[in-house]
Amino acid sequence: MLFYLTTLNLAHILRQDAPVSNENPATRETVASIDAWTQSDFLCGNYILNGLDDTLYDVYAAFKMAGEVLESLEKKYKTEDAGSKKFVARFLDFKIVYSKHVVKQVEDL
Repeated sequence: MLFYLTTLNLAHILRQDAPVSNENPATRETVASIDAWTQSDFLCGNYILNGLDDTLYDVYAAFKMAGEVLESLEKKYKTEDAGSKKFVARFLDFKIVYSKHVVKQVEDL
């Protein structure tokens, strides 16, 4: 997804905070930059949601900003991925000990 957003020139939106106007009244350039960022964030968030499975869409559609969606997805799935890699490593190192019951060893694995 990050590669896809990079090709669309939207990946920078994920790591930037929304611009704010410090001027009163705001200049045209400031308003234009805020509007451009808001539009890009909207597009970015919807591209991410479009890439999700239908069952996940409702869960992540409630987030307001694209960066929040991606951060939440990274927390959930990078943690699960790390756990599965640890399990695969344990599985590949598994050795049968002939002095113990096979069923007990498999249950421990």
